Amino acid sequence: MQQEVVLALLAKEPSTGSRLRARLNEALGPLGEAMNDGQIYVNLSRLERAGLIVRQASGALGKVYELTPAGAERVAEWLSEVSWPKPDLAEFHLKLVAAAQARLADPITIVDTQRRELLRRLREVGRAAMAEPEGSHAGLLLEGIVLRLQADLRWLEACEGAWTDRRHR
Repeated sequence: MQQEVVLALLAKEPSTGSRLRARLNEALGPLGEAMNDGQIYVNLSRLERAGLIVRQASGALGKVYELTPAGAERVAEWLSEVSWPKPDLAEFHLKLVAAAQARLADPITIVDTQRRELLRRLREVGRAAMAEPEGSHAGLLLEGIVLRLQADLRWLEACEGAWTDRRHR
């Protein structure tokens, strides 16, 4: 989990680590459940050392953290950054090339194995998406994952076609 997510959540209001975790679970739905509780606390420690948050006096609910001016500035920078997740398809394609060149594995078999895994993930994410209420933030996130998996499956079809054509030449 990115530290900036924790900073953004703290931009709303000071919070304990457990409350931050609960807010992430609310926002991410089933995807939040996969997060390790320790990730929140590791990020809080790192952010505190970096001077982006400070710890208020511990209360009955535990340690309460709040954003510093430097933390607020980092959140603003992060929100204005234009980025998009980098697909790991290049690494996968290199695996196909290396397997074929070294005659270690059949690229079509590797594509089939990858396809089965993507289909498994697609079913899993599809079920989770259907369980979300219409219009939820988690539902929108899950829809994006479904669309990416579908695009990756189409790309695998193209890979299979290209490697099949190479065999016939």
